[in-house]
Amino acid sequence: MSSASVIGSMLLQLICLAASPWVSGVAGGILHIPSEASLAHCPSSCGDVDYIAYPYGIGQGCFRPGFELTCDNTTMPPRLLLGGRGSKTVITGLNTIYAWTPIGFNITMRPGTKTHNVSWESPAKGTINLQERSNTLYVIGCGVEAFLYDHDTGDTLGSCMSTCTSNMEKEAEGCDGVGCCRIRIKRELGGFQLTLARLDDFVQQSDELLSHVKVFVSELGDFGFRTSDLFSGWINTSRWHYEDAELRGSITDQPSCQMAYKNKAYVCTANSDCRNASHGYYCWCSEYYEGGNPYVIDGCIEGYNPVPKKDCSRSCGNTSIPFPFGVEEGCYAHEKFGLNCTTDNVTVLDRGVIKYHVYNVSVADGYLSVRNIPNDTAYNFQEFMVPTKDGEEAMQDGARNDIFELSQEYDMQMWWAVRNITCQKAMKHKATYACRSVNSNCLLVNHGKKQLGYRCNCSQGFQGNPYIEDGCKDINECLLPDSCSGICHNFDGGYYCMSCPHGKEFDATKRKCVMSVKQRNILIGIATGISCGFGSIILGLSASVLAHKWKQSIQKSTRRAWFKKNQGLLLEQLISDECSTSKTNIFTLQELEVATNNFDATRVLGSGGHGTVYKGILCDQRVVAIKKSKIEKQAEIDQFINEVAILSQIIHRNIVKLFGCCLESEVPLLVYEFISNGTLYDLLHTGVGCLLSWEDRIKIAVEAAGAIAYLHSAAAIPIFHRDVKSSNILLDGSFTTKVSDFGASRSISLDESHVVTKVQGTFGYLDPEYYHTGQLTEKSDVYSFGVILAELLTRKKPVFNDNSGIKQSLSHYFVEGLQDGMLMEIIDPQVVEEANKEDIGEIASLIEVCLRLKGGERPTMKEVDMRLQFLKSGRLRKLQACRDDGESNCVNAVIVKSEGNSGCYSLEQEFLLSASLQR
Repeated sequence: MSSASVIGSMLLQLICLAASPWVSGVAGGILHIPSEASLAHCPSSCGDVDYIAYPYGIGQGCFRPGFELTCDNTTMPPRLLLGGRGSKTVITGLNTIYAWTPIGFNITMRPGTKTHNVSWESPAKGTINLQERSNTLYVIGCGVEAFLYDHDTGDTLGSCMSTCTSNMEKEAEGCDGVGCCRIRIKRELGGFQLTLARLDDFVQQSDELLSHVKVFVSELGDFGFRTSDLFSGWINTSRWHYEDAELRGSITDQPSCQMAYKNKAYVCTANSDCRNASHGYYCWCSEYYEGGNPYVIDGCIEGYNPVPKKDCSRSCGNTSIPFPFGVEEGCYAHEKFGLNCTTDNVTVLDRGVIKYHVYNVSVADGYLSVRNIPNDTAYNFQEFMVPTKDGEEAMQDGARNDIFELSQEYDMQMWWAVRNITCQKAMKHKATYACRSVNSNCLLVNHGKKQLGYRCNCSQGFQGNPYIEDGCKDINECLLPDSCSGICHNFDGGYYCMSCPHGKEFDATKRKCVMSVKQRNILIGIATGISCGFGSIILGLSASVLAHKWKQSIQKSTRRAWFKKNQGLLLEQLISDECSTSKTNIFTLQELEVATNNFDATRVLGSGGHGTVYKGILCDQRVVAIKKSKIEKQAEIDQFINEVAILSQIIHRNIVKLFGCCLESEVPLLVYEFISNGTLYDLLHTGVGCLLSWEDRIKIAVEAAGAIAYLHSAAAIPIFHRDVKSSNILLDGSFTTKVSDFGASRSISLDESHVVTKVQGTFGYLDPEYYHTGQLTEKSDVYSFGVILAELLTRKKPVFNDNSGIKQSLSHYFVEGLQDGMLMEIIDPQVVEEANKEDIGEIASLIEVCLRLKGGERPTMKEVDMRLQFLKSGRLRKLQACRDDGESNCVNAVIVKSEGNSGCYSLEQEFLLSASLQR
C-alpha cells in the first residue's frame, strides 16, 4: 500500500471518529468505529455458531444498535438469538453482513376452516431484514393456495397453488405445483404475512394430506422435494433438507453511502467498499482484503488466495516452485509470492531496487535460497545493510522486505511468512487461512528478536506441502533404515514394531521376517500341490468352454426352429412384398434383450392375459414398446402373423406404427412405437385425475373415425378392424389419436362386401348382427365406433352398473334415453357445461344411427368421418364469425374451454397396448 493511501485511510478514520464520538446506543450498543482491541472482551461464539463479528455482538459495548445478539444458555447446545432477552429468532450462521435463521411453520388446517394466517417479523426490523432475491418461500401440501403480503405495507408479493393427484408417486422431483409450490421473495422484507386458503374444488386424496401444510423460507432455489414423500410419511418432515433463510444487516442511521459520507457519519473503514441497501447501507472488504471486518479499524486484512488455478507450471529450469509461490498469475497465493522465470530458466525474485536469483524454495523450513543479481546501477546487497540499535544489520527502507513479511540473513537465506499476524488471529479468517492440509498446523515465525508472522508446517509424522489440500502426506517410517527389528506397521502419523511370528526370523539384510528352513520345505510341498491343482482347474475350464459352445449351438438351433414354427419364412415374404408401404424389420432376440436389459422387470409397462409389454431403447435410440405374447396355440400364432402383415401395409398418422417383430423365441414378439399417454379407456374410466374437455373429445373422435375410414376405403386392401374399442385407441404426448391392436383384423378383396368368420370381439362393443350371423362387414366397425362415441358423450363404460346395481349395456342405455327425451340427463355433466345443445344433438343423432341393429341402416365409416369433420369445421366457423362480430357472449355459445382440459394431463401413462386387456 502506498504512503498516500495509508495517510488517506488514517484521515478517513479520524474523520469518522471525530464525527462519531464514543456514544453508547440503545441497550449498550455503540456508534463509534471500534478497534479489535476494544472488542477483545466480547464473546466470539455461542453454541454451534463459532464466529460472531461486529457490528453483531453479545453484551454491552459489543454491538452496534440494532445488531444485538443473545446467547441462550438454557438449551443444550446454547442457541444464538437475534435481539435481547425474550427473542425467539434463532441465528444459525453469521458474518459481518449476513445472518441465517430457520423460518418455518407446520400447519394443521382443520375441517371447515377456509383460511389460515401465519406471519414472521424480524426482531431488528429495518436494520436486519429478509434478503431479497436470494430467498424463496415454499409451501408443501395438497389443495392449498398461498398469498404472500408485505407485513408493513400490505402489498401483495406473490401467490402459488399446490395440488395433488392420485398418481403423485410417479411425479418427477421438484417444486412445480404438484404437492409443493413456491414464491420468490423479490424485495427486502422486515416481515411478511402469509394466508393459506383451502381449494373447495380440490379432489380429496387423503384427509391426512389435506390437513397438513408445511411452510418455510429457504436460501436455495430448490431442496430435492419428491412428491412421493407425501405418501411415504408426511409427519417425518425432517427428511427434507433445506437451507435457512438469509437475513442482511444494514447501517440505518443514514439513508445511503453518499449521505453517510456527506454527513461525516460513514462507518466503512479503510480498504472497504460501500453498497446501498433498501434501508441504509452496508460495507464489505475490497478485493485483496477479503476475509476481514469492514466495520473495525484495520479490520480488512490483506487478501490471500488459498486455492491456485489448475495446470500451473511448478518449476523453472531445475528449481521446483511449490505453492504458495508461482510464476504465473493465479498460480501464487499473493503478489508477494510471485516469481519470474526468465528465458534462460532462471527464477527471479523482484523486490524493486534489488533482484534475487532463487535457486531453492523450501516450504517445510520457510526460506528461499537466493543470490544477488547485479544490475546496471551496480546495487550490492551489503550496500543496503545498516546497523541497528541491537548491533545487528538490517536492510534500508528502500530495499528491506518487511512489507512482504520477508527477512534476510548473511548466508543469503531469505526467510518468509504468510502474514504478519498471529496464528490465533489468522485462524479466525477461515477464507484466507493458509494452512489448508488437514494434517498441518500453524507456526509462529521469529527471526532474531523480530516477529515475521505465521507460516504453516506439516504435523509430526507427515511431510509435503501444508499450503494445499491433502498436501501433507504420511511418512512411511517402515521404509527408513533401522526403524524396526521385526515387523513394522505404519499408520497415519506414526508406526509401531512387532516381533517376527513363530516359525520366522528377522533378516537384517532384507529388513524383513523370512521363513525358517523347516517352513521353506513345507512351502515347497504346498507349491507342488497347488501346481497339480492348477492343472486340474485348466482342464476343467477347457471342458466348461467346450460345453458353453455346445450349448450356444443348441440354442441357435432352437431359435431357428422357433423361427420356422412361428411362420418366420412366410412373414418375411409378406413384409418384404412390394405392397408393403413401410419398412418392417425382423429383429433378432439378442437385439431385443439388449434393448430391454434382458427383459428386466423394471422395464415392464403392463401385463395381462395375453402377455407383457416392455419399454425398450433400440440401438438407434428409438424408444419402443415390445409386446411379449403368451400365445401358444397355432391359431393364435396365425392371428399374430395377421397383425404383422396388416400393419406392415398401413402408414397413417392415426394408426400405431409397427417397427417389426422377433420370431426367435418360443412366443413371437412385436415392436411398436412407444405411445406415452395410455388409452382412451384409462382416461375416461380409471380416474387419472384429469377432465377431458369437449374440444378434446371431438378431436379424438374425428381422428379415430378418420383412421378407421382409411382402413375401410383408402388402404390398398380394405381392412375390417373387428375389435374397435376405447382401450385400443391410444394417445401420444400431444394427445394425437393412435388406433392399435390389429390381431383380430381381416382384410378382404375389393369385390367382397363381407366375410364369414368366427365371431370375435369385446362384449359391449360387438355388433349384434355379426354376433348372430357370423358375417363380418364394415358396418360391424361402425357399430363399435358408435359405442366409443357414446362413451365420449356419457363417460360411462360399455357395460356398467346403474344406480340400482343392475348391469346395463351402454348402447341400449343410450338409445333408450335418447328415445325417452332424457339425453341431457344421461350425458357427462362436463359436456353439458362446455358444449352447446346443437352440437350435443348432432353427436347424439350420429350415435343413434351407428347403433342401429341392422347393418344396412348404419352409415359407412366414411360418412361418419365426414359428419364429424363437418361438426368440427362448423364450430370453428361459428367461433370465427363471433369473433368478427365482436359479440362478448358468443364464445360461450360456441366453444367453452375447461381449465381442467387435457393440458393438465402431464403424467406419462406407460404404453399398455392390448396386453393388459381382454379381447
